[in-house]
Amino acid sequence: MTLAALVDVQALHLRRDDPDWIVVDCRFNLLEPSAGRAAYAKGHIPGARYADLDRDLARRPNAAEGRHPLPAPAAFAATLGNWGIGEHATVVAYDEGSGAIAARLWWLLGWLGHERRAVLDGGFAAWQDATLPVETATPNWQTTHYPERSVGEAGVVATTDVVNRQRAGDLVVDARSAPRYRGEQETIDPVAGHVPGARSRPFSSNVTTAGRFRPTGELHPELCALLGDRQPDQLIAMCGSGVTACHLLLAIAVAGLPGGKLFAGSWSEWIRDPARPIKTGTEP
Repeated sequence: MTLAALVDVQALHLRRDDPDWIVVDCRFNLLEPSAGRAAYAKGHIPGARYADLDRDLARRPNAAEGRHPLPAPAAFAATLGNWGIGEHATVVAYDEGSGAIAARLWWLLGWLGHERRAVLDGGFAAWQDATLPVETATPNWQTTHYPERSVGEAGVVATTDVVNRQRAGDLVVDARSAPRYRGEQETIDPVAGHVPGARSRPFSSNVTTAGRFRPTGELHPELCALLGDRQPDQLIAMCGSGVTACHLLLAIAVAGLPGGKLFAGSWSEWIRDPARPIKTGTEP
């Protein structure tokens, strides 16, 4: 059975006793890194493991890298095994609501070749709105072995290759907020602006004000218009550090346009080299 990119709370609740369905809590606050784990301790979906963005879904960066470089494939496979996730498990990721952080785990699973993966539409907020059960205790589970897999480079674009990919016709799309793209404000990184040629598509435009993904019938024409004559795999998603960029890649999957690449270093890596050009304003 093919698993959709999104799962709703009732569908997940019906699988609550299925040992092959594993839930991972990805709540995280970029400005207060300890807040996500504290929220998990206060209450989480029963059986959920906790994924720390900095430690589990990224690795410590070196001086030339962005804030959230991709974990080594072997290390990420070991993390999955430590969570009791085997290669045939169905993994459902959730965060506070929009999927902005959960999409990073969804993308990493696909990068590793794990097929049965989804994001909980509406996240923990939707679960609570449905008055479904919550637990505070850390669940017990059996660790397992997740086989190490080699990952291809087709889905990832290095910072040094961005300009070449643009010249070849690929489209860089920036998932940060519009004011950050325009360079009017920068809440996290030391330099404001955007990569020349990049288009703006804030990840928040993919979801409703309640944090649910907008219908495929709405997302599809908007994203087709963004792509123009390009194929979905010519889209390069970026953001501040390669996290909410995954939300854009999830959105194109929801829209029925699977593909796209991740600019893993994103803005926080682009600005590490002062020789790289920076653009401000509304123009790409």
